[in-house]
Amino acid sequence: MPIQHFPPPPGVKAPPLSFATRTGDLLFISGIPGFDDNRSLPDGFEAQFANVVTNIRRVLDEAGGSFRDLVKLNVLLTRASDVATMNVLYASAFGPAPYPARTTCVVQALPDPKMLIEIEAVASLAK
Repeated sequence: MPIQHFPPPPGVKAPPLSFATRTGDLLFISGIPGFDDNRSLPDGFEAQFANVVTNIRRVLDEAGGSFRDLVKLNVLLTRASDVATMNVLYASAFGPAPYPARTTCVVQALPDPKMLIEIEAVASLAK
């Protein structure tokens, strides 16, 4: 089965990775941080979360999917104090129920010290 790769958008300085890869009906979305359209990282958690959601939506759109196709998300946070806020924002962004399966981890750090959140995802694009 061939693997389809979705590169980072033009102009985005990214590490050596695909933003997503598709094999069969499964789409694997790399960890998406909270950078905005200008490739800036806002200071606030809510703004970074909103940018993550926007960037995941872009990847899904390009692959022909939607949030309802999400099967599993892994959420990485750098501050335990953001968990409650993340749950409220997550319910709004990825709802209504049923929600995708999810793991949430609080990690010591992400690649950029200003990064407060990163989300990776798996979607099923079976039609």
